Amino acid sequence: MSMRNLVKTIQDVMRKDVGVDGDAQRLSQLVWMFFLKIIDDQDEALEFERDDYTSPIPADLQWRAWAGDPEGMTGDALLGFVNDTLFPTLKELPATRPRARVVRSVFEDAYNYMKSGHLMRQVINKINEVDFNSLSERQHFGDIYEQLLNDLQNAGNAGEYYTPRAVTSFMVQQIDPQPGEILMDPACGTGGFLTCAMRHMRDRHIRRPEDEALMQASLRAVEKKPLPHMLCTTNMLLHNVEKPSWVRHDNTLARPLASWAKDERVDIILTNPPFGGKEEDGIEGNFPQFRTRETADLFLALIIRLLKDGGRAAVVLPDGSLFGEGIKTRLKEHLLAECNLHTIVRLPNSVFKPYASIGTNLLFFEKGVPTQDIWYWEHRVPETQKAYSMTRPIRLEHLDDCAAWWGGAAREGREEGERAWKVSIAEIRERNFNLDIRNPHVVAEDWGDPETLLNELSKAETSVESLRAELKSILEEALAR
Repeated sequence: MSMRNLVKTIQDVMRKDVGVDGDAQRLSQLVWMFFLKIIDDQDEALEFERDDYTSPIPADLQWRAWAGDPEGMTGDALLGFVNDTLFPTLKELPATRPRARVVRSVFEDAYNYMKSGHLMRQVINKINEVDFNSLSERQHFGDIYEQLLNDLQNAGNAGEYYTPRAVTSFMVQQIDPQPGEILMDPACGTGGFLTCAMRHMRDRHIRRPEDEALMQASLRAVEKKPLPHMLCTTNMLLHNVEKPSWVRHDNTLARPLASWAKDERVDIILTNPPFGGKEEDGIEGNFPQFRTRETADLFLALIIRLLKDGGRAAVVLPDGSLFGEGIKTRLKEHLLAECNLHTIVRLPNSVFKPYASIGTNLLFFEKGVPTQDIWYWEHRVPETQKAYSMTRPIRLEHLDDCAAWWGGAAREGREEGERAWKVSIAEIRERNFNLDIRNPHVVAEDWGDPETLLNELSKAETSVESLRAELKSILEEALAR
């Protein structure tokens, strides 16, 4: 059975269980079970490689002990063990080691939704068909797992923590992280930027085991919500991270901005902070210069603070962050004074469909030098399609023209053209820091004088009414005969 069919079979079994209500619960249930299988397979490999290794999970709670035998516990006995022993123990697991902290952080907010121990045994036996110590099986499951993340729009308001792979890959590609540079995503969702960054470094920069260890030790991530935190942690295990204890379950905005010390600052930030949402009352008090509850604005202020001098960032922000006034103006002025906002890539509305249909932008900046000029690049949907969609999403090669224009790490040789234009800081000040600057090389279509258009519309409406009355008269005559 293919990996895709196996996961589909598991989901079909879960649909029969009266306790699992909807995609969000089904996904949460699936992930904690896969998490325990993945970590148990990793434990077996580590026990073989290291004489001094012991699993952070007690022996009787390890997957192999209670789930490994296809003829093992089932029915009420299995359900009772999971609800009364497994979950209570793992929720309170002593976090004395990084790997133990990972297990406890996942189970602190996890729940067993299944009500049938017999259906649970069917799911467990299907999960046992996957060997996560097999590189090919892990890679195949990784692809399926990414599809599950892609499908998160069915699990409620989940678009806030899913970013299309092409967008994350492009941002990572242009930032080009190196092993040893401290890289952070303060709103990491399911870990898309982290996995893209690791893949990029493994492909381009990692040559020795020490490089891999240095990379893993330099990653930082925080996620506020339980489900994406669990998904992210499992995602890290799938990507061969032994101790993803640096994926914290927390709200980065709950800490006062001024409390972030210099020794906590980072080299790189890659993130798509939630936008369109509001933080809970009181959070704005942590940002006295920018008192707002709008999530995207607070994250932008935090990102500026978190970067070291010389640090670089790539951030997804909506159009509203570019043209907004009030606190948004003050925030943009602060950004341009503290950082060199050297590039804004403008994306069409359809990139984030179906999660959102608003214009989004990729902001690239470096801290320590104020902005003198901003280069804009307008990305367009390929001529072969009208818009991006679930079935025809944006792909990395769609951004190759922007990468070719970029000018390498030094951004040398950039030229204005049909897609690119440059705006000086003087012009931005004249615009009161409105960064929503349209492509000057595209001539707006002339629809004519508004007054004339209204008169023509009025004539057309009169004509339609006349035709409708005439048709009604004809029909009435026909019925009268």
